[in-house]
Amino acid sequence: METTTAVTALAALAQESRLAVFRLLVRNAPEGLTPGLIGEQLDLPGATLSFHLKTLAQAGLVKAVPEGRFLRYRADMAAFNALTAFLVEDCCAGNPNRCKHEGKNK
Repeated sequence: METTTAVTALAALAQESRLAVFRLLVRNAPEGLTPGLIGEQLDLPGATLSFHLKTLAQAGLVKAVPEGRFLRYRADMAAFNALTAFLVEDCCAGNPNRCKHEGKNK
């Protein structure tokens, strides 16, 4: 992954609502969710949600898939995996097996 691509993705995630949307879509991968369900679960108005989904899509983190008259948004797991791989690429001098995972939310 190019550094500029990583910066764009991280900038898109550096906002509370967008991070919440992305995390919700990751939890619902690979099926994804419609904007109505996302807005309902996160209590986001349609216009606000639309703005955040557009930003995440432009960053390559989510994809909109037409489903009849509706769109279904899905986390792009390949992009997510590439971003996480980029972030830990040089972990522990390039040997991530030496890194100790401290657990969730520490």
